[in-house]
Amino acid sequence: MQPIVVLSLGGSLVNPGTPDGQYVASLARVLRSTKYKFGIVVGGGKLARKWADAARKKGASEFEADESAIDATKKNAQFVIDILKKDVNRVPYNTFEQAREHSKKHRFVVMGGTIPGITTDSDATLLAECLGAKRLLNLSNIDGIYNDNPVRNHNAKKYGRMSYQQLIDLAGKNDLRKAGTHFVFDFLACKLIARSKIEAHFVHGKNLLDVRKAIEGRQHGGTIVK
Repeated sequence: MQPIVVLSLGGSLVNPGTPDGQYVASLARVLRSTKYKFGIVVGGGKLARKWADAARKKGASEFEADESAIDATKKNAQFVIDILKKDVNRVPYNTFEQAREHSKKHRFVVMGGTIPGITTDSDATLLAECLGAKRLLNLSNIDGIYNDNPVRNHNAKKYGRMSYQQLIDLAGKNDLRKAGTHFVFDFLACKLIARSKIEAHFVHGKNLLDVRKAIEGRQHGGTIVK
């Protein structure tokens, strides 16, 4: 049976302001060059933050802001589907059960967000559990996990390896549970990978050499959690 790897693909990579078809096509070539099947959950990025903020300004609740952000993730997911083209679902699935059935016969399954209050990182981890994947990649515009925000603090330390508990402790200090805000991996997702012992790799999504190494479970320039 072909092994499965799940990707939590950051929306800011897919759509940093406008959809980046060149990047998604390059990533698709890397994925197709491996022996693996893939479950891909696409985030909302800037688009989700924009929509969630707009909803709040109109008096929306956090639940409703989450719904707006989820719509953004599905638009980004559809863009990824359109570029993959072959051996993939035609529209983003809304449930993990749909994704599991599709993955039995196809190489790629793509989703956006699912329900309010759940980030796409948690969705990706739940998809990994559903599909029986033992490796998950978090692809973002940050090249690993740091002890502080590396954008604001240039002296922040990057971890090469972490335990599940170290990641849970760090996420617990930074996860605001609010649509449009972001820590590299949310608290619930951290707890989920720990309970199922899913090996997690955090790499910069545009470093395609590191992406390939992470897919294969090899050492790379990002962070490995296990």
